[in-house]
Amino acid sequence: MRALITGGAGFIGSHLADLLLSKGWTVVSADVSENIRNISHLIGTEGFEHVRMDVNDTPELCKAAKGCDMIFHMAANSDIRASGKDPDIDFRNTLMTTTSVLECMRINGPKRLFFPSTSAVYGDRGIQRLSEDLGCLEPVSYYGACKLASEALVSAYTYMNSFSSVIFRFPNVAGPRLTHGVIFDFIDKLRKNRDELEILGDGNQDKQYVHVLDLVRGIVKFTEDMASGTRTYNISTGSSVTVRRIADIVCEEMGVSPKYIYTGGRTGWKGDIPCFRYDISKAEREGWVYNHDSEGAVRETVRSVLG
Repeated sequence: MRALITGGAGFIGSHLADLLLSKGWTVVSADVSENIRNISHLIGTEGFEHVRMDVNDTPELCKAAKGCDMIFHMAANSDIRASGKDPDIDFRNTLMTTTSVLECMRINGPKRLFFPSTSAVYGDRGIQRLSEDLGCLEPVSYYGACKLASEALVSAYTYMNSFSSVIFRFPNVAGPRLTHGVIFDFIDKLRKNRDELEILGDGNQDKQYVHVLDLVRGIVKFTEDMASGTRTYNISTGSSVTVRRIADIVCEEMGVSPKYIYTGGRTGWKGDIPCFRYDISKAEREGWVYNHDSEGAVRETVRSVLG
């Protein structure tokens, strides 16, 4: 089997490449970034090819996808906070890249797609239990909106062209090679000042995490036998951890005891979701399993960042 991974040099994409190669796949990585640190160990490996390119260049993407059996479309903006200041980041890097991938599939195949969506498509529903068939989705961030629009395009292209598509809606992802987010921010702040730690919001924001290795195993499992049509799954761990507890874990692992300084408010920034509750029973019925709960994923990530 031959796979194209857009965003293949990124955090999740690089781990997915590792796993697919270990299972005998041939992997083509396509990524616009000059930074190939995450896949440097794969360069020159038999069965692996990396192409530096803009996924929005559909003709070039078609060349990269030639002969592939499946596309794992991992290229997207992954920083909700950053795109809140510039909506074009999500439009260009999430929605437009998805359009390009789907056009590539329509023009010359392949006919199988994995698309990584997000819990942000649901918007701020408080403690309402969120299932895949919940209607009237109202995202409150540009990131969530462009992921939801991308889901709609995946659904339409899949129906019109008889594709087989799997969509995962997952929350925060943690693990080795993480480069941004609250865990990374806390470590960076404490390296600069071990006496005080600024925490955005009131610290009670309740976050769900999935470990990247659990996630990529799930991606591979759910795309092994794909029926025609679109299947959508909530993916999480059934657990959560507050931002204050994340700060505690970082401090424990770094051996520091700073004073916490809260900026106040129930969210860290506009578009942040302070809490949500996922129904993951559909995914669990079909074989979703995980080895790390939210707190375990956070702690292991802190240790990997600290080295």
